[in-house]
This record gives sequence, structure tokens and C-alpha cells, in this order.
Amino acid sequence: MSEFVTISETNNIVRVHLNRPQKRNALTQDMYAAMTQALQDAEARDDIAAVVLSGEGDLFCAGNDLGDFLKHGELKSDSPVFQFLQTISSVNVTVVAAVQGAAVGIGTTILLHCDLVYAAEGTQFVMPFVDMGLVPEAGSSQLISALCGHAKAAELLLLAEQFDAAKAYELNIVNKVVPAAELAATVQAVADKLAAKPVRSLRLSKKLMKTQPEPINDRIQRELVDFLQVLASPETQAIIAAKAKR
Repeated sequence: MSEFVTISETNNIVRVHLNRPQKRNALTQDMYAAMTQALQDAEARDDIAAVVLSGEGDLFCAGNDLGDFLKHGELKSDSPVFQFLQTISSVNVTVVAAVQGAAVGIGTTILLHCDLVYAAEGTQFVMPFVDMGLVPEAGSSQLISALCGHAKAAELLLLAEQFDAAKAYELNIVNKVVPAAELAATVQAVADKLAAKPVRSLRLSKKLMKTQPEPINDRIQRELVDFLQVLASPETQAIIAAKAKR
């Protein structure tokens, strides 16, 4: 595990906190491994409502620590960074992000795999892959286009233009922009709301939302299977009974 990722748990919420402010929370392979383990552990438990991702200091994440990547040599399909991306893109536990200061490269593309993203006013985002002689990663070449269309995606990925939190909201990358002083409280309130909901329903709902498009009748049948599954659970029966008494 990495000393630069702090994992904590409160009220059925797991917090994954990047804690390397002296390096602007640039990500190392060890940090990826720690985040992957935290997500997998949360996914394996049926009492965890959400994972909250945040960063220490004035900046959320400056991207990858290129020196660390070079030190580890050739990247392979089982490298920690790819294991992390495969994990965050496939977990059914809700992932919430709190972003401040700046989100550079992977610092932005991570957010595309989160379900709820909250940004402090003035936060700057940029995906400078082309400018670095690289190509988009973390599925961003597809996900950005799906969020805001090809023309806007071209500005962000081909021109590598920097954009602020207000623009990120317009492009559907973040859910809400709040004053920096209110970011922690805003995300805490969201986490509290999630913690009060039935975890099984949360996870099955996210799974349905992430399932690839299909004929609507097929989707109705898929939803019906999950509906009957949760309907039979004691938790759902108790919720229905309580509401019926009101």
C-alpha cells in the first residue's frame, strides 16, 4: 500500500484521499494499487454505500508522476494503473469525487468513471495528452464524446484546451460547482444521503445505468429481473411497509 493514499471509513462510506500535496497529488503506481484495493474492498462489502475520492491541499490531482512511471519500466496490461482503471470503470458501488484547484490529465479522466462529481469554484481542468505526444486514456476518447459531443470533445482532447469548473458543469463532467469553502460539506451531505439508502438498490441501479444500450424491451426485462430481486429482500419489504403506514 501507499503512504500517499489515506483510506478511512465512516457511516458506511469509504474515503480514498490522495495525500501527496508536496507533489500536487501526482499519482504513482503504488498509489494506483492502493486505490484499486480500496475500491475492490468496498465493492466486496454489502454495507458500503459509496466511495468518496478526494485530494489533499490546493490541488486535486496533477496527473501521473512520470518519473515514477519511467522508474517502473514498460507498462503492461496488468500494471497498477490499468488495474485501477479496470476496477473504477466496473465497480457497482457509487463513486463520488470532490475536486478542487486543478485536475490534470488522469486527474480529469478519473472523474469520467465517477457517478457524482462536485467541484470547487475556479477549479481548472485539462487533458494535455496530445500536447505531450500521447493519446487520450482511461476511455476518455469515448466518454468525453458521449458527454458533450464530438465537437466539444475535439476542443478538449485535440486542442487540449484548459477549462474551468463552470465549463465542466456545462459539459456534464461535474454535477455541481460550489464555493471552495463549501466543497467538503457538500460532498459530506451527498455521502450522508447515499448512506441512508438501500445499498442493494443503489448498486443494481448503477449497474443498470452502466449497461450498454439495448432494445428497450430487453431493458425492461432486465430491470424486471432486478426489480423482483430487490422486492423480495427484507430491507425493501420493510421500506414498503413503513411507507404504507404513512
